[in-house]
Amino acid sequence: MTIFFLSKCCNIDCTAASCTNIQDCALGLPKRVVCIYDTKLLSAILYTTTIIYLAHSRICHSRPQWFLSPHIMPFRSDLLSVLAQQLQSADVLASHRVFMVLFRTLKELSTKRLAVDQKNYAEITGHLFEYTWNLWKSDVQTILQNLSMLLQRNDMDSILEQSNDLILICDRWLLCLKIIRQLIFSGYASDSRTALEVWQVREVCPTVLTAIKSLLPYYDSFKDKQAKLWDFAKRACIKLMKVLVTLHGRHPYSFVHQTVLPAIVDFCLNMITSPEQAGTSFEEFLIQSMVLVKSVLECKEYRPSPTGRVIHENAQPLSLEQRKKNFAAVASDMLKVVLPGDRVMLLCNILVRRYFIYTAKDLEEWSENPESFHHEQNLVQWTEIKRPCAEALFIVIFEKYRELLAPVVVSVLREAMAVSPPQETDVTAGMLLKDAAYTAAGHVYYELSNYLNFNEWFHGSLSIEVSNHHPNMRIIRRKIALLLGQWISEIKGDTRKLVYHALVGLLQDNDIAVRLAACSSLCYLFQESSFSELDLFECLPTCWTMSFKLIEDVQEFDSKVQVLNFISVLLEHAGDKIIPFASQLSQFFQMIWDESAGESLLQIQLLTALKTFVSSLGFQSPLSYHVLIPILQNGVNIDSPDALNLLEDSVLLWEATLSNAPSIVPQLLDLFPYLVGIVNRSFDHLEVTIKIIEDYAIFGGSEFLKSHGASLANIIDTIIGNVNDKGLLTSLPIVDLLIQIFPLEAPPLMSSALQKLIFISLSQDDGQNPSRTAVRASSGAILARLLVMNTNFSAQLLSEPPLLASIQQAGIAVSNNMLISLIDMWIDKVDDANATQQKEYAMALSVVLTLQVPQVIDKLDDILSVCTTVIIGSREVKTIDDTSGDITSSSWIGNDCSGYSNTSSKELRKRQVKDSDPIKQASLENVLRGNLKACAALHGDAAFNAAISRIHPSAFAQLQQALNTA
Repeated sequence: MTIFFLSKCCNIDCTAASCTNIQDCALGLPKRVVCIYDTKLLSAILYTTTIIYLAHSRICHSRPQWFLSPHIMPFRSDLLSVLAQQLQSADVLASHRVFMVLFRTLKELSTKRLAVDQKNYAEITGHLFEYTWNLWKSDVQTILQNLSMLLQRNDMDSILEQSNDLILICDRWLLCLKIIRQLIFSGYASDSRTALEVWQVREVCPTVLTAIKSLLPYYDSFKDKQAKLWDFAKRACIKLMKVLVTLHGRHPYSFVHQTVLPAIVDFCLNMITSPEQAGTSFEEFLIQSMVLVKSVLECKEYRPSPTGRVIHENAQPLSLEQRKKNFAAVASDMLKVVLPGDRVMLLCNILVRRYFIYTAKDLEEWSENPESFHHEQNLVQWTEIKRPCAEALFIVIFEKYRELLAPVVVSVLREAMAVSPPQETDVTAGMLLKDAAYTAAGHVYYELSNYLNFNEWFHGSLSIEVSNHHPNMRIIRRKIALLLGQWISEIKGDTRKLVYHALVGLLQDNDIAVRLAACSSLCYLFQESSFSELDLFECLPTCWTMSFKLIEDVQEFDSKVQVLNFISVLLEHAGDKIIPFASQLSQFFQMIWDESAGESLLQIQLLTALKTFVSSLGFQSPLSYHVLIPILQNGVNIDSPDALNLLEDSVLLWEATLSNAPSIVPQLLDLFPYLVGIVNRSFDHLEVTIKIIEDYAIFGGSEFLKSHGASLANIIDTIIGNVNDKGLLTSLPIVDLLIQIFPLEAPPLMSSALQKLIFISLSQDDGQNPSRTAVRASSGAILARLLVMNTNFSAQLLSEPPLLASIQQAGIAVSNNMLISLIDMWIDKVDDANATQQKEYAMALSVVLTLQVPQVIDKLDDILSVCTTVIIGSREVKTIDDTSGDITSSSWIGNDCSGYSNTSSKELRKRQVKDSDPIKQASLENVLRGNLKACAALHGDAAFNAAISRIHPSAFAQLQQALNTA
């Protein structure tokens, strides 16, 4: 195997001092180390790569050129030990580069999920962990000693300039930390599955916690003194805490130790509740502390088992579930000690009263860009900003200690409302506390409803504050807008209507953040199960106007998507009440489509809204065609630049447009050829494609077939020849429908596809495969229909010499007269067919009786047996359920359409077309009776009577009963 390593640095003999592209080499090379499956091969690559890197430093400068070549270096079995020797180099720069290569390689290998790859990774962990961990511990002592020494010096900048070793050691130490985390994370299966302790977790985590405590003071110490060291202290503390979070998420049971879980949680709680006393208060570190506490509190592995713990020290080895229960019980006990009730209440109060409060910086950012501020608080990852992170932690704590904390939250809420009256206009500490209390109350509404009466709260305070339009009150108005959406299930009676109007009023607020919050909550209210559409209709005009204005005012993508989602909800619930606004909505959609050019995600949302719009308009949908058709032409054109992103939603919109069209106008008819390209590209949209063809066939009629018959034939032939059994079962009904609607015109167009159906029908490889059996039964039914409805073409199709030759070449045993083979197939597969297909089989077999085919008289017994079974079976079904369709007679179809009273006109038309099927309407017993007479005349009475006499007496009696001639 030849492995090529490429680097931006082309001078293989350059030294560390002369090479200007060392960093490029270090960053570029490891990215090429991929597709490694063998531990020894990995070692070889690591060794080779290391040597190449070290070629840039003085320790390898004297080595010969051939030794550096990866093409000729021989494989060595002791490469891991050689690599370890290179790692132990006294040259800090060299070891730094080795660790960089090692980290990149380990990170790549960690993505391998096969069992053999994970086993190899475990072996690598066993080889590399001990040395890396010891070096990391040694480096942290060196770093702390140097930081302490530099802190006492006034010339630290000059010292750092003279020697860069400390910075390199710091960087190497961080690389070692990443490698340690990667080895522990990927070197072992998660102990949440195995319940086996990973000893490295207990070894590493206490030491990491000690390192955090030692490094934290230097964050403040170097803040205004030395930028590089201050930045290092900051990064180190954050990364160390992230390591603890990562390891806990991967190996939660290994955390269950007195030196790990309670110590770390206690430290994080102290940081959250008293960051000043802990020695620092920078935001990123506080966020990671909150993340870790949240991770521990919601860890499902720590939930105590209702059956209690298992204590049998001298018994048989514990089962997996028993070990898990023991770990969970111990963890629960530890958390009870570290989080007693008073500390839980303190933490709750701190989160609400300190971390939920808006700072002066927050309010300044809100004033500068309210739109960005709104999304930053609501849409970003909760692990990125302190307030959302605190809110996430609060929700988890409340969920775990709800009975203890519900009175605390209510107490804070009442206190805030007392110190900040509804008519207050100044941004005071009381107003900010009330905002924080409302935030808390919104997040935990499901429990506070037992302590608060929402109607009283709304009428006594919230409605007054919503009406306070002072600019400073935007803080409270926005929070109320969000809160009303959260408390939706508790809004009862007449208050609900007042809440609707309050939120619609907030849509007209001067502050965009308030308007976006109201938009979000209105979506929740309108989608709620007890939503009143009458209330929506009253405020619908204002909602439209404000939505259009809001989407004009916003700039960010997330805002536009949010407003479009709101409009979709309005369209969905308003139904045909939107017709008076059709023109205004069409103009709006046209404007947004034009402005969103190149923004596929926004256009996808717009296509979804348009689909709802068309469905709501119903038969009035042509009002939107001037906007809709050009958008469809762009979306369903596979040559369009955005086809990859927009095709799926465009096809769905196309089908919705056809389903709601009162007729197929020329503009819609002209879209059909695009379906050829879509089907030739892939079958991802097969089900929708079949629905589109059905719509065109039923509502386009002969004009459609005349204009696009060739395209239709291309599509059907492509589908039948290439899809699997599931795809065929989806597609075959449309072939059956086309023959029903166009019995003379469609079969010649679909000749190639019908030949494939003959091939499928006569093949005998279905075995025990239900799907293949169903496909054969469906294919045979289509050919049976063809014989009934277009006997001449059916005879022509079956007599094609190339078809017979190709079937025989495939090894399928068939008669020289393929009709006889089909008759055998219909007789054989009738039990595998459904009721409709059985009638198609029986009708085809009865038609066969009238054909000039001598062999038919020999099969009369089997043919009449099938027909008799179908007739009697249909009568039994009708007796069981008189309301079900009688497949042998048209008598069940009434003259009115009362059966479709709850169905849309479009669906009614589809069902009427399908119910007008000649085969469905025909009386099989009448057809069979007449065709038996024709058969006797055709073959002669003697031959006919002889064939009849061979029928078993009981079968003949059933035939007479079926034909009502007994």
